[in-house]
Order: sequence, then structure tokens, then C-alpha cells
Amino acid sequence: MNTEFAQRLVEIAIKKGADEAETYVKTSKNLNIEVRDQKIDTLESSATIGYSVRIIKDSRLGFSYSTDPAEIKAIAEKAIESSRYSEPDEYLGLPTPPSPPLTKGGREGVVSLEKGGNGRVKIFDNEIASISEDTAMDLTFLIEISALKQDKRIKKIRKASGSFSTNNTFIVNSKGVNVHYTSTACSARIMAVAEENGDSQMGWDYQGGRFLNEVLFQSVGINAAMRALQLLGAKKITPVKGFVLLSNAVSSEFLGMLQAALSAESVQKKKSMFAGKVGETVISNKINIIDSGILDGKLGSKPFDDEGAPTMHKTLINSGVLTGFLHNTYTAKKDGVNSTGNAIRGGFTGLPAIGPTNLYIEPVSEKYTAGFQELIKSVDKCLYVIETMGMHTVNPISGDFSVGASGLWIENGEIKYPVKEAVISGNMLEMFKKVAITGDDLRFYGSIGSPCLLIQDIDISA
Repeated sequence: MNTEFAQRLVEIAIKKGADEAETYVKTSKNLNIEVRDQKIDTLESSATIGYSVRIIKDSRLGFSYSTDPAEIKAIAEKAIESSRYSEPDEYLGLPTPPSPPLTKGGREGVVSLEKGGNGRVKIFDNEIASISEDTAMDLTFLIEISALKQDKRIKKIRKASGSFSTNNTFIVNSKGVNVHYTSTACSARIMAVAEENGDSQMGWDYQGGRFLNEVLFQSVGINAAMRALQLLGAKKITPVKGFVLLSNAVSSEFLGMLQAALSAESVQKKKSMFAGKVGETVISNKINIIDSGILDGKLGSKPFDDEGAPTMHKTLINSGVLTGFLHNTYTAKKDGVNSTGNAIRGGFTGLPAIGPTNLYIEPVSEKYTAGFQELIKSVDKCLYVIETMGMHTVNPISGDFSVGASGLWIENGEIKYPVKEAVISGNMLEMFKKVAITGDDLRFYGSIGSPCLLIQDIDISA
């Protein structure tokens, strides 16, 4: 299946009575490997192909999908038939091509593109696309080996896995959108266990990206081992209100919980803590929150979103001030604005929702950032949080949270001992308002990224 197939399905749907029609085609090649004790535990190699058609008829939505190209006419008919059972909605609609059209040179804020290509956003790596099973297995073995070699106290590896994929996406609609791009991705992850004197601690790490040479498989194993080793001998602390230094992984977790509130759909349904606050200071004026689909090599990057609107770079919170939300075509039409290129699908079997491309935190200026050692030396008493438990219990509407935390206790500018069974609590927006300074270690975990964040006046209990 290709662009011609997608165009043909659109034409069939229009001829059968649709007012607007869109075809979404996804092909993928995936290789997933898990190792244990330097043996292959799981090896899954697959190739999938599928397509869907979304139609609008009399302001009603219809949808159908298949993996069989021979069903093209039946799928168009099913989509039109299903529209008869949906409610009319004046805000339904498909995107149009950008005006003026994108050129090879592009324009500010929007990815440039040549027809059929990936434009200036770099998301394809031939090394991943052509990787052999032997090479992929060797890289996955390396994750486990590097963790075990780090220290004799690393006794177990719960899971070491590597994944490698190549995807083709085609989107064609009856309003002139006709786009295609190819992307690759790979990732490495591990969970390691350290044991000493009857104490057992776990450490994990993950890296993912669009290019093979940007995912450091050996470092993933080493980092996981070091996290586990750091926590050996952990003890409880007495309750205190003071500084908390969130690692970039934990900061990314909190940002990930915040992302739903930045969706225009959540705002329109009054399920967002940001509803009615555009133009207001909602977090610390020392940081920005940005969503960008045009960062080279990042897992959330792509030239177009999942309904064919161009992705772009946008600052959602600027110096602490909320400036806007993430939109797809539907929510944009409802609010009378343009799509921000944030339509996402779980695959060809689903309708477009809203989600981030690459969502991340950055300091407003260099004066609000510092290296890790400088951050440690700047505080008298502080809990450096390496891992949290119970993040799923955060209230996404109010922002209230109370989560378990483990990490390292800092006193007089030095790391003193590991901490276990601590609890940090508060409200996410209030917490982000208390960001005093950021680290210089911005790192993405999937499509969410953050540096470490030094936060003041946080309740820490045991």
C-alpha cells in the first residue's frame, strides 16, 4: 500500500457519498529482543500493514479499517454506513494543506518538506532500517553485560531489552493533503538488582531515539547498575519541609502527568487544571515548557501529525505564563484557531486524539541553570529524588499528588546517604511554581524531556 492506494480509497469514499474523506496507511517492521543470562529470552520479528478511512457525511463521522487491500471498497462502504449511527457535529472536518504551501526552504516554526520526503527534520536512519538480527542481539546483550560488569553487587537482571523499527506513514484526504514520510526508531532498557548485606535495590535506565548511534546501549546498562548501587543501605528520614532535587527522569515523569492538562480537548471538557488560565502565570517564571515536532532524532519528531497537519515548534508556557494548548483539527475548529500539529493515533485502527510531539522543560536563560555538583553545593538540606512510586495516583485535574520517593540525602552541600520510603506531596502547579533552578542535563525519556529541577518548600514525610 502506498500513496496511490490511499488516493484511490479517498476517491471511492467520495463517489459513494462522503462529503470529506481521509485515508491513513501505516506499514511497520519491528524487531524486539529480550535477553537474560546472556541468552535470548524473547525474539519477535514482525511486519504489519494496515489502513483506515475516516469520512464525514452530513456532519457525521464514519470510520473503518482493515489490513487487507482487497477490501478497499467494502471499507469505504462500512465507513459511510457507520456515520449513520453517529451524532451530527459542526466541528468535524479534515485539515487542508498549509497556505502558502511548504517548500524546500520551509518557513519559521513549520517543518519544510519535499514531496514524499522527510523535509529538514531528521528521523530516518539506514543503520536501523537495515540492521541484522545478529547485530541487534549483540547490542541487546551489551546492555546486560555492561550492568553486570559494573560491580559484583549487581546480582540480577530483571529485564534487558532492545527494540528496532522502521515505519512508513501515508495520509491523503479529499481537501488536498497528500503526505508521506519514513521514520526509524530504536530503544534500550534494563532493570538491574543490587544486593548487599541482605539489602536489595533496583535501578533502571532507558534510552530511545531515531538514530542507532545516539542510543548508547552500554551506558544504559551502566546507568541502571549505578542507580541500584546508589540506593544500597538506604534508610528513612524524619519529616521535613525543604528542598527537593528531582532527577531528570523524575522531572520528566511529573511533566508527563502535566501533559494531559495542556491538551485543548481536556480544556474544552473542563478536565484541565489550566482551563481559563491563558495569559496567567501558572508555574515558575524561570522555566519554559515547549512542544516541538521538528527536533532532529527525537522519538516524537515527524514532519506531519497523524491527520496530515504540519508539526511545529511552540512554547506552551513562556517564562511561567500559559500561552496556549495542543490542538488537532477538531479542537482547533472548536476554538477558532489553527491546529498545532498534535493529532496522534495509536495506529491505523484508531481515530486521531491529541498528544505531544516532544514535550520538554528548558530554563528561560542560562542564569537559571547549573551543573549537578553546583546544585548539590548550593543546598544545606535536600532530598535528591531518583525514583518515585505511585505516580499514577496523581490527580490529573486538580494536580494534587502524594508519591513515594527514594534517593539520596544531601546535607551541607554533600551527598550523605541513600533514602528509602520517603513521601513527597503537594500540588503539581504549586510545585512547578517553586522551581528555583534547573540542571544542565536535559534528557528525553521517550517523547518527554526535562533537566533535573531544584524545588524549594516541598513537604517530605516518611
